[in-house]
Amino acid sequence: MTTETGGLMDFALSTDQQDLADAERAWLQKHDPILERRPSIDDGPATISATMRKHLTEAGYAGLLTDEVGATNVDLLLLVEAHGWAGSALPLAEVAIGSALLEAMGFPRWRDAAAGEEIVIPVRPSTPAGLDIELTDDGLRIHGTTAPATGLVDADRIVLIARAADGGDVAAVIPIDDVGVRVRETLDLLRSWAVVDIDLTVGAGQWASMPAGTADTVTEQLATFRAADALGCADRLLGLAVDYAGQRTQFDRPIGTFQAVKHHLANMALAVEASRSTLWAAALALDDDALDDGALDDDALDTDRTARALAVSSAVAFACRSAGEVAQLALQVHGGIGFTWEHDVHLLLRRIKVDELLDGSVSDHHRRITDLRAGSTGTS
Repeated sequence: MTTETGGLMDFALSTDQQDLADAERAWLQKHDPILERRPSIDDGPATISATMRKHLTEAGYAGLLTDEVGATNVDLLLLVEAHGWAGSALPLAEVAIGSALLEAMGFPRWRDAAAGEEIVIPVRPSTPAGLDIELTDDGLRIHGTTAPATGLVDADRIVLIARAADGGDVAAVIPIDDVGVRVRETLDLLRSWAVVDIDLTVGAGQWASMPAGTADTVTEQLATFRAADALGCADRLLGLAVDYAGQRTQFDRPIGTFQAVKHHLANMALAVEASRSTLWAAALALDDDALDDGALDDDALDTDRTARALAVSSAVAFACRSAGEVAQLALQVHGGIGFTWEHDVHLLLRRIKVDELLDGSVSDHHRRITDLRAGSTGTS
């Protein structure tokens, strides 16, 4: 729910949104993904469990962003934060974005993805020049390597979203068996990460031209939800640190009564709450219908897109940096036990470190903010 007062926007979750977030956390507590992952952590990349896949299908989360369901990026943000908090391997944001892209393309089987019956993962070029995409007489010719994405080891299809050689945005649906998936080793032991090598021509019915700005929107969504995952991990680490500080004693007193530890916990709590607020603002910017309904002229559209990009990059840079700081403080509060393999602290810290680097690092987003502000000043 949003209201405007004196030019400022106030935002609060609706009752339904709060219930959604609470219910998802309760389900994740009951089906602890980290506990389920522990026995196979040395055996290979994390995969989506049968329990999690069933949950995805029954809850209908894969279709959240489709027009047919009509949920918002804010709704999805709440769920992604919950899955980050739990250390889940489910690429919830990716499957929701993938389904929405298939619907926008008019792909005949998009409802299979929206129902969770197929896992479709969106992928992007590793760099602006990372993929060669050209329209030929036979279809859309694609050659190159994508940026790292999570969930590809479980995917049935990928949906590539990119800018073609002529400058237009295109999307292509490709069965996973038609491309090469290279699993990458990362610090993150709770999710799988891989890149896709593509060298093929996609025929009619498997690709579509997309509205201008689609590739940028997907990039901004992925970055926002990556930061929301880091926020969820940071929130979990805050809870673990508070619990430990109340139980661990020194000099016959809980360490949580010492001033230095209190300051650590207070700084962690402040970072988590401030990050949550900035990411809500980013999700609200992504939900701005004016960018998609054709109601704005070109100048106003450019201004709104710049404002959205600034909201996203500002939130992502702040939230990811803050999550890293929370992780380090959590490690300090736990002391020696935080370094042990058996404790969950290092698993969440590792996950945050990967979230900090992928879909735009903190430095990348700081640079983008500078460029956007410079461009805005230059055109004013």
